[in-house]
Parts: sequence; C-alpha cells; structure tokens
Amino acid sequence: QVRLMESGGGSVQAGGSLRLSCAAFGDTYSIYCMGWFRQAPGKEREEVATIDTISSSAYYGDSVKGRFTTSQDGAKTTLYLQMNSLKPEDTAMYYCAAKYGSCRNLDFRYWGQGTQVTVSS
Repeated sequence: QVRLMESGGGSVQAGGSLRLSCAAFGDTYSIYCMGWFRQAPGKEREEVATIDTISSSAYYGDSVKGRFTTSQDGAKTTLYLQMNSLKPEDTAMYYCAAKYGSCRNLDFRYWGQGTQVTVSS
C-alpha cells in the first residue's frame, strides 16, 4: 500500500514558477514509476510527466515540454515537479500518481489528493 501527498500548489501570474512536491509513504521500495497528471474543469485528465524511479528517465507531455521538469530525491520517496514559464492554460488540479510496474503502461494504482495550480494572465 502506498500513500501520496502533494504540496506546493498555489496562484501565480503568467510567466512565473511553482514547484510541486509529492511525498510517498508505505511500500515505496516497490514503486517503479511515478507521474504527474492534471485536470482542468470540463477537460479530460492529462499526463504531464512520468519518471522511471530506477533509471530516472522522464517523459513529458507536449504541452509542458521544455517548461516543466520532474525529479526525485535521493531516497526516491519524494517526487518534484518544477514548473517554469507558467501559462494560464496550465491552470488545473495537479495529481501525483505511483505504480509498481514500469512506465510503459499508465495504469497507476495510487493517487494523491491533488493540489490546485492557478495561473493568471
């Protein structure tokens, strides 16, 4: 069992930066893939970034590539999402997710409660 807790959301003006954190608790030694997803009102959930916790290889959605960076701490129990050059369209609830298998399939089993990011123009 894994529990995830996000933090770091908030309101920022366009062009600004925010850093989200996701702390993982429980059976974290078996987590091989973690990711960030977001969902805006009336829109489908969107994959923002995923990271292989063994190799630290990361994948980014096209809408955030070059602006967002995901990373993990040395203990691999905290996931970060550094968001730069934020745009109003980045406004959404951001969720952290984790799974035991590889990142090839996005069948994430564990989800955090979400943290709101609001970007004003």
